[in-house]
Amino acid sequence: MVDKVVSLESAIATIGDGDTVCVSGFVGIGTPESLLRGIEERFVAHQSPKDISLLFAAAPGDGKDKGLNRLAKPGLVKRAVGGHWSLVPKLGAMAVKNEIEAYNLPLGCISQLYRDIAAGKPGMFSKVGLHTFVDPRQSGGAINETTTKPLVELKEINDEEWLFYHSIPVDVALIRGTTADPLGNITMEREALTLDMLSIAMAAKNSGGLVIAQVERIAATDSLLPKEVVVPGNLVDCIVIAEPDEHLQTYKTPYEHGFSGRIKSVVSDPVPMELSERKIIARRAAMELPVNGVVNLGIGMPEGVGAVANEENIINNITLTTEAGVLGGVPQSGLDFGAAINANAIIQTNQQFDFYDGGGLDLACLGMAETDQNGNVNVSRFKDRFAGAGGFINISQNARKVIFVGTFTAGGLKVKTGDGKLKIVQEGRAKKFTSDVEQITFNGKYAAKQGKEVLYITERCVFRLTDNGLKLSEVAPGIDIEKDILSHMDFVPIIDEPALMQKCIFETKGMKLRKTLLEIPTVNRLVYDKQQNIVFINMSGLDIATIEDLTKLDKDLNKFFKNLGEKVNIVSNHDGISVAPPLAAKFANLLSQLEYDYYLTATRYTNSAFMRQKLGQDLKQRSIQPHIFETKQEASDYIFATREDI
Repeated sequence: MVDKVVSLESAIATIGDGDTVCVSGFVGIGTPESLLRGIEERFVAHQSPKDISLLFAAAPGDGKDKGLNRLAKPGLVKRAVGGHWSLVPKLGAMAVKNEIEAYNLPLGCISQLYRDIAAGKPGMFSKVGLHTFVDPRQSGGAINETTTKPLVELKEINDEEWLFYHSIPVDVALIRGTTADPLGNITMEREALTLDMLSIAMAAKNSGGLVIAQVERIAATDSLLPKEVVVPGNLVDCIVIAEPDEHLQTYKTPYEHGFSGRIKSVVSDPVPMELSERKIIARRAAMELPVNGVVNLGIGMPEGVGAVANEENIINNITLTTEAGVLGGVPQSGLDFGAAINANAIIQTNQQFDFYDGGGLDLACLGMAETDQNGNVNVSRFKDRFAGAGGFINISQNARKVIFVGTFTAGGLKVKTGDGKLKIVQEGRAKKFTSDVEQITFNGKYAAKQGKEVLYITERCVFRLTDNGLKLSEVAPGIDIEKDILSHMDFVPIIDEPALMQKCIFETKGMKLRKTLLEIPTVNRLVYDKQQNIVFINMSGLDIATIEDLTKLDKDLNKFFKNLGEKVNIVSNHDGISVAPPLAAKFANLLSQLEYDYYLTATRYTNSAFMRQKLGQDLKQRSIQPHIFETKQEASDYIFATREDI
């Protein structure tokens, strides 16, 4: 039996020149600060280890001097492959200056690649990154001219394009946990996230490498509960006990019970956001929140959407997530980003991206630094400033609906509002809507070809993605299109009678968003396209809790369809619908009656597999073909392929 607890100096001495070192961490969560300091100090004293290669997913750093910023010293790092670079600016500066070889790959792909490295596979196939700067037809993720070795290849399988991400053998893994026993078994009970600790350790061990773990305490042998062990001892070579100031739960918070989930924290009432351009944008974006849906909010401007949802008492009707692995609870911001107070579940990061990549997100709300006429978005590279994509590419390419949020111009923008109108007091110095973005982090043409619904929300207007580029769809009250919008763009968007943004967005009082999203009058749930003879029915978020609710719905729907005077095709959204079990049969009877009396062809869609199965069974029992699909696009396509009234 070997005691694996060693000194920091002894552990770091095992790292050799030229080794590939994989580092855990999401901002400051799970970042092995002591181990990184140890590498820094050994290099300063002995010029070793030198010429190492770094592999990391989520920018272990604080944006200043901690985390991987410690290793930004000439000669220490030769190459770095990372998912997010914004919080490691010192390392990023070396990449921009061609002082190191450097790559930016999607955070989720690196996270998932750890598993394939562990499994001894040559790499990983993914569609994430196609038609962005990660695509080999653009830069292949290379950050500078010094970086020439391809890590991503374009492949074709069954006439479909895929990206193949090469495996990167790991010589040393630096991970972190809460408690270890002398045999190396590690638990993470006080950590805010579990991240990819297990797959990183496996990747190193199965590459013939070493695993060094930082913990805050040591337990007696055989005292840890097996189900709480995240990294088993056979994967761990040595353990270093960190000082408390180098083992904070996040870079901002020493320890919060609500982050770890060991004890539920009391969450104070939200302090309302000041009515500014940020809140205006957040309010308009919050109107798109899917009732009972799963949502990802990016860092920065999108965080305001969660704050507005909290103010408007709608937060409990959606499930907020972070790519780090959190589902539910109240996601945090700043140097706490990645954590959540009172989360419903915390899973591994690679598992979260499996969920995202497979289409599990109903809505993603992400930042928008630079946008062009084709709907392309850049959030990753701006001349000498390099931020990296992080999870942006995984999320934006795979969410069912995407909202990009940001101010219309940048640098000194000042607005006046509060009376239901918007006035630009001082225009921003920099245009954000340009002819061509510097780097494509989101490809608009590719998204349009896939039929993805995409909005671009600013404080003064809203654009919608079309097959032909951006269309100006909404304008704020008080805004002059020529003076306040077109004169500050490098291109002219499609303009066809844009609507006014709702007045309540620009007023100091609350928007009554809960009522807007949950108490939609039946007449507002029905849209008739007479030219196509299609009625689009939005039952999203409909709550049929009593017989009175069902009776009213019955009356409203029959009145609407009877007044049309002819049979129609329908496409009906059943996402987030709630029907009390005793009323399920009566609800199905209503759908059946409507179909017999008023419909030519009927399709329905919902992302709930249970709803598709249950509703399908109920309709089949009534001799009706359910035609239930997962997406609106599939439901609409079926109508156009089978309708007989053309």
